[in-house]
Amino acid sequence: MIADDFVSRVVEVVESIPPGRVMTYGDVAAAIGSRAARAVGSVMAHYGSELPWWRVIRASGHPALDHEAAALEHFRAEGTPLARAGSGSYRVRLDLARYTPG
Repeated sequence: MIADDFVSRVVEVVESIPPGRVMTYGDVAAAIGSRAARAVGSVMAHYGSELPWWRVIRASGHPALDHEAAALEHFRAEGTPLARAGSGSYRVRLDLARYTPG
């Protein structure tokens, strides 16, 4: 079970990510002083539908599994920098889109 404090801190960080920018699961964990990237993923799985979930991506630059098409719509609408990743797939250009909370 994930502590409510951890959940609220993850939610706060995710809500702070501006349109067109992204953070990896590990980035979110680091922003709250944790190394628990998988726990961030669990929080997103349970609470993410109410958040800008597409702005939290895998370290490879790819969106959450099975959410690629929906995420792509959001990325295009927000102008998130993308790159082709072969065979019709894509990834976010982390070098241009990564957000670090101030």
